[in-house]
Order: sequence, then structure tokens, then C-alpha cells
Amino acid sequence: MKIYYSSKFAKEYKRLPVAIKNLAEKKEIIFRKNFHTPSLKTHPLIGRLKSYWAFSINFQYRIIFEFVKKGEVWFHSVGTHEVYR
Repeated sequence: MKIYYSSKFAKEYKRLPVAIKNLAEKKEIIFRKNFHTPSLKTHPLIGRLKSYWAFSINFQYRIIFEFVKKGEVWFHSVGTHEVYR
């Protein structure tokens, strides 16, 4: 799977605590193998974000992403539940 990172995602990622960055990297490896792995809690979003999906880094942090085409994904945002606003 090819993953692209938006500039917004890159800026938000830089501000994450180191422990969360390390966990996010581990979760991305899992995501690349199978984005439906239960530990990721991958789900489609609703409302104004209905064309996006999210998966959990941990209980507090999420990554919002978009399926562009088969085998290609854009990571758009990363952070706490504030990323949904």
C-alpha cells in the first residue's frame, strides 16, 4: 500500500509526543499489512468528514485518512479527538 502524507499531517505529526510518534509508526506498519486489523479500530467517518476514515493510534490519538484509489491512501490529520473538528 502506498501512503502519502499531507502537509497538514506532517505538521501535526511533528508536534506529537515522541512516545505517540513511536506508537504511530508501529500502527502504520500494521495498517499497511491489513487496515481492518481490529486493534486499529478503523472506521468510516460521518458528517462533514464522510469521505474520510480514521484509525486509532491509542485510546486518545487518531489518524484521519482517505482512500484515493486501490492501493493508495492519503493521511490527512493526526491528533486527539480535536482532529475531528
